[in-house]
Amino acid sequence: MKKQQLLFLHIFYWCIYILGTFIFPYLVFETEADYFKITFAITSFICFYVNYFFVIPKFFNIQNLSKTLLAFLLSVFCFVLIRYCVEEIFSPYFFGIRNYNEKTSLSFYFYDNIYYSSTTIFISTVFCLFKLMSDAEIEKRQLIEEKKNSELQALKTQINPHFIFNTLNNIYSLVYQQSEKALPAIEELSQLLRYSTKDLEKDFISLEKEIGYLESLIELEKLRIKNPELLIIEKRINFPNLNISPMLLVPFVENAFKHGDFSGKGFTLKISDENQKLHFHLHNFKKQRSKDSLSGIGIGNVKKRLEILYPKKHELNIIETEIEYSVDLKIDLNI
Repeated sequence: MKKQQLLFLHIFYWCIYILGTFIFPYLVFETEADYFKITFAITSFICFYVNYFFVIPKFFNIQNLSKTLLAFLLSVFCFVLIRYCVEEIFSPYFFGIRNYNEKTSLSFYFYDNIYYSSTTIFISTVFCLFKLMSDAEIEKRQLIEEKKNSELQALKTQINPHFIFNTLNNIYSLVYQQSEKALPAIEELSQLLRYSTKDLEKDFISLEKEIGYLESLIELEKLRIKNPELLIIEKRINFPNLNISPMLLVPFVENAFKHGDFSGKGFTLKISDENQKLHFHLHNFKKQRSKDSLSGIGIGNVKKRLEILYPKKHELNIIETEIEYSVDLKIDLNI
């Protein structure tokens, strides 16, 4: 229950109370409000909020009957004490009138006010429980949000080392072969690291930047592929400023190059954003001697992030056979 709804509930209750105690009897029975009706209303108001703000939050425990009973007795005692002070001490001293007979015993006074205070204390308790449940729900949502943010941050920190590890393996191979492509590869990697170091700190980046990562990665991988012309890239982007979580698509391309067979076989990557819905499709052939599955740490990472960031707004289909691997990912980026 929201704070505005709770406030409305309080206002509604006191309007009904005033209507039933003062206005309705006057209009129907022409009964005017006497002094003790007013003092009772003031006592009820004070005890209502003493119970609401102090007694119930501190003592009420549904799993502990004795503590719950103590909360009720404290509220009744508060009601009796305030009413006794107003009607049996203050009023006789200043106005010479009292509500109860002077010979009324304290035990009867206490017993009688259990009856009169029950409604006030019960409604106050119900309202307070509404408030406590509302606060608990808000706290629960905050904890879930904090946990989600912490998990996302942890997942992001997994991306960078994994990405660097795979790319350095490629560069090591070029350096070992004393290839002319080694220096351009290092330069391309430094460019990628500048992107990732800066943008991984952000929750979202533009789709254009994310695709820029992919293009830089592909350019890096082209340096070690004998037939780069077999890499088919199709891009149809109408909304480059759409937001997407950084490095969300890169692991798919990265794994495809790590496990792919590019000896005369093609690699197809298609990206479009029709109606602000990203469609990412990747297909490649696998190395026949490779026993590793393509669904490594990077892919598992992406799946978790998709579940957290785009619940019910994404569709991921991965098809893997002994010789082929394809990814079809659709994300509604119109958030």
